[in-house]
Amino acid sequence: MSKSKISEGKRKEVELLKKMIKENAIFGVADLTNLPSLQLQRMRKQLRGKMDVKMGKGRLIKIAIDQSKDKLKETDTLKSKIRGQPALIVSKENPFKLYKQLQKEKSSAPAKAGQIAPNDIYVRKGKTPFAPGPIIGELGQLGIKTGVEEGKVAITEDKLLVKAGEIIKPKIADVLVKLKIEPMEVGINLIFAYENGVIYERDVLGIDEAKVIKDMQNIYRWGINLAVYAGIYEKDVMKFMIKKAELEAKALGTKVNIEESETTKDKEEPKEEKPEEEKPEEDKVKEVEDLAKKVMWGEAGGEIER
Repeated sequence: MSKSKISEGKRKEVELLKKMIKENAIFGVADLTNLPSLQLQRMRKQLRGKMDVKMGKGRLIKIAIDQSKDKLKETDTLKSKIRGQPALIVSKENPFKLYKQLQKEKSSAPAKAGQIAPNDIYVRKGKTPFAPGPIIGELGQLGIKTGVEEGKVAITEDKLLVKAGEIIKPKIADVLVKLKIEPMEVGINLIFAYENGVIYERDVLGIDEAKVIKDMQNIYRWGINLAVYAGIYEKDVMKFMIKKAELEAKALGTKVNIEESETTKDKEEPKEEKPEEEKPEEDKVKEVEDLAKKVMWGEAGGEIER
């Protein structure tokens, strides 16, 4: 769209959006659909100093992206992802920290008819606070199986009411409110973040931190194990190879009855129970955990080369 077709007020807004994009290493676009203005104001206050949020029409954000081609790559892809009630977010944090901070500020909310389910919505098995009455019929209409336990209506089986991405119907919304199930997330929904030519979408940003750390610890252990049995002579591997050789030598000496202090004492002296010593690799595993966190949050720097 040419500049001549944009009013002066909108042109100033585009210039501001362009400035935000060009002056920050990281920017993202979020969808603020269904976010109450009071909550947006509260979140802006809490996020001040960490990121800036600028609401704008999708058309103007797309123009600002188009006019920032000297800095951005894949501008057509970026524009195609903008939807809902968009806002431009800029930050000094890396994309993963940005996403985590926005997720932390979210809160649950009741579902309203016509909204789209963000995730699969279930009614779980268990007691309800309701005495037997019309509620049984309402639940039955939705295929929810019930019974009566200790004078209260109880749901006897888990029931999937709405699949992720489906529209929530009025009757379902009413029942969810009565059961005090709040399936909606209210907050700033980050659609993507952009850094140095890379587009990070939600499925990449929403990593399971504990799982990543555990996987990296396991990779370290498996790598040490493989290196020991493959005979790869490396500083962190040698101590395990020496210990392995020692245990194998003792086992061989015991088997062929070689009279040596290390083999005879196991036969003659009962072992004293000692507190289990910390495994030799535990310090290194902790180091790997610390490094894993730094890798995830973009703080590893030169440590990766070690």
